[in-house]
Amino acid sequence: MQGQEDIVVGLDIGTTKICAVVGELSGNDINIIGIGTHPSIGLRKGVVVNIESTVESIKKAVEDAELMAGCEITSVYAGIAGGHITGFNSRGIIAIKGSTEITQHDVDRVVDAARAVAIPMDREVIHVLPQEFIVDDQTGILNPVGMSAVRLEAKIHIVTGAVTSAHNIVKCANKAGLDVCDIVLESLASSEAVLSDDEKELGTALLDLGGGTTDMAIFSGKNIKHTFVLALGGNNLTNDIAIGLRAPLAEAEKIKKKYGTCLSSSVSADDFIDVPGMGGRKSRKLSRQVLAEILEPRTEEIFSLIRREIHRAGMGHFINSGIVLTGGSSLLDGVTDIAESIFQLPTRMGKPQRIGGLVDVVNNPMYATGVGLVLFGARNHTAEKKFRIRDANIFNRVMARMKKWFKDII
Repeated sequence: MQGQEDIVVGLDIGTTKICAVVGELSGNDINIIGIGTHPSIGLRKGVVVNIESTVESIKKAVEDAELMAGCEITSVYAGIAGGHITGFNSRGIIAIKGSTEITQHDVDRVVDAARAVAIPMDREVIHVLPQEFIVDDQTGILNPVGMSAVRLEAKIHIVTGAVTSAHNIVKCANKAGLDVCDIVLESLASSEAVLSDDEKELGTALLDLGGGTTDMAIFSGKNIKHTFVLALGGNNLTNDIAIGLRAPLAEAEKIKKKYGTCLSSSVSADDFIDVPGMGGRKSRKLSRQVLAEILEPRTEEIFSLIRREIHRAGMGHFINSGIVLTGGSSLLDGVTDIAESIFQLPTRMGKPQRIGGLVDVVNNPMYATGVGLVLFGARNHTAEKKFRIRDANIFNRVMARMKKWFKDII
């Protein structure tokens, strides 16, 4: 076990579960050393509706993760989702003064110019994500520092969320005894864990099918192009089963996980399931085909609404490599086939990759966001470490010069 400074923790505060994933930095590798999950009962559609219940769920998930990892968790990278999340593109232009060579200060200035847009008082900027830089007329530049130019332009993607929702997530984590290093959009975190560099380069759409929301992130040229959160998810499927089969919600969830399928054509008419009765009524036997006929139209509706958003945003031409599904609801039988038929694009299921340690434990789409938060945090952690080392080196050089200067005087 390395020092506490080499530990990064991702906290996925979801509608159906709270998941804490502990990662350990070992050189350039990230090893998962602990994981803790607990049912979430204080959120609805990705938004906190009961602070005390959420705090208790966070505490229990973190305790399990601490026990497995053998370390104390004090700070986390928290995920955020919900229908209040919106993303939009912006651009800014500046003139390069003086030596005509672009510096990091110029890059910061052009990003500030691009993000200078009117945002309502009740909304907060969660991410400012540079897409590309344009140096004079040269497009597609990822890092313009050191290049000669007279004009610098930046295209960025801004993600905003409701101030209250973001603050409630931080408040819940703080009440559970945790510091929040950063709040990360869950679809962005999931992309860190399940998408390959080739998919990001060629163009892909990631769909994170959660319990309360379906989060989408579109990538092309290794940059994020569009984000969207649909307030429909696995809980809607469970509710449909409960209403259609007249079964308790807890039993409907079990039926969905054990017998659920989205393809009614693949189910035999002779395949029956037991449905518990409500209010002391006797259980009944129903055809599994009835269950499939309940789940299929709702799944088609979710993907159709996502497809409509893709066309509305004009992002269809970016999705060249296909669709990647992740999240707990993507485990439902037939979801990949339904997505392929709706989008008319190749579709695969995304599981966490580029990690070591407890790979077998987290090799599941439901842990994609938690692992992605660790990867996101590890990248920031490494950048901050390099920054601290650079600052320390500058300080040491200045001190050495001052000592030499005093020696020369004496």
